[in-house]
Amino acid sequence: MPPIKNHPQRLALHNEIHARPPEAMGSPLALSHIVMLADARERDASREHIAALARDHHLPQPDAQSTHMRMDLGAFRIRWELHTEFVTWSFSRTVDAAGFGGREPPAAIDAVPQEWLAALPGQCLASVHLWALPTERLADVAVLRQVLNEDTLVGSKVADGHGEVYTDFAVHADGFSRIVLLSSGLTPRRLGRLVQQLLEIDTYRMAALLGLPAAREAAAVLAFAERELAELAGSIREAGRHEEPQLLDRLTKLAGEVESQYAATHSRFSASSAYFELVDRRIADIAESRLPGLQTIGEFMERRVSPARATCEWATRRQDALSQRVSRISNLLRTRVEIEQQQSSQALLATMNTRQGLQLKLQATVEGLSVAAITYYIVGLVSYLAKGAHALGWPWSAESSAAAAIPVVALGVWWSLRRLHLRVFKD
Repeated sequence: MPPIKNHPQRLALHNEIHARPPEAMGSPLALSHIVMLADARERDASREHIAALARDHHLPQPDAQSTHMRMDLGAFRIRWELHTEFVTWSFSRTVDAAGFGGREPPAAIDAVPQEWLAALPGQCLASVHLWALPTERLADVAVLRQVLNEDTLVGSKVADGHGEVYTDFAVHADGFSRIVLLSSGLTPRRLGRLVQQLLEIDTYRMAALLGLPAAREAAAVLAFAERELAELAGSIREAGRHEEPQLLDRLTKLAGEVESQYAATHSRFSASSAYFELVDRRIADIAESRLPGLQTIGEFMERRVSPARATCEWATRRQDALSQRVSRISNLLRTRVEIEQQQSSQALLATMNTRQGLQLKLQATVEGLSVAAITYYIVGLVSYLAKGAHALGWPWSAESSAAAAIPVVALGVWWSLRRLHLRVFKD
């Protein structure tokens, strides 16, 4: 079979379905997940940061196009993922679930070089400790539940009843929130998917809430713009013709402010909407069912995160509505100005038509005087001609010849001027 020419992006697009696959995991496991908000420069720096760690452990370096990387460093495993707005770092290690006693459970991040960890590029947006433990260690489960705040404890059965997850959605003294996952009968691959889904719920929840401060700031700008627009609408209704240019200038400036604010926040609100949808999907993926006396993660999100989500959506709708109102009032005012301009133009044309009529009348009057003047001069020439001809035998006197010539000359002059007048206006 002859070779077929491939699209230059075929392999990249095909491999996209394998991007960031879940990692097979076994319990007991401690995992620390950190989300660093980063700009383009800091995302590139994060690639260099993990490359430095790989060099220290004599491991292969990531290439310039890498967006995710996994490494086993012996004491812990690391997973690095590059996203559009942030970088995620996941550290994991196996732990001994027996004999925790009353101690804090060991965290995966304790095994990471602390100086290297402190230099992570970007700003921390979210961080969470997760422990995956077998359900048969009931005594240790009680200890782990004590590290969560009972007042805000949230829990549910997940993975069709094969696991239980507990969290309090609180940032503890070490700066990390905490999740306890109890599993029984889950394969390493399915456990890895469940852990990734739980971490993505927390990651995307925080990323989605980045739109909330922008929505609150936009509210103040929108309130001012709405008041200004209401004042302009009232002024337009009562304004005279001489005030309309100033009102149109104010309205144009307001439209510019509204569109500028819309452009500055639209991408943020769009991203938040997409992240909220991802949170919904991940909650659906973990297949929750209720535990007695506890809210599920989905119920908690619906109750606590929905107001922020509604605020972002409300800000978006308010921006769209205000932009449309400004556009309608601008079109109304422009139409009003254009109509008045057309009326002024019509009045000017009417004045010009009146002046042209007067000019035509004046021209007709002048045309009559011109006929008389031309006739006078031609008849004078005829009189001189008749005097000379009379000496040669012309029977009429000069006066008689001039008198007889007057009607003929006058008629000829008038007819000639009319022909000229008709020819000019016809052209």
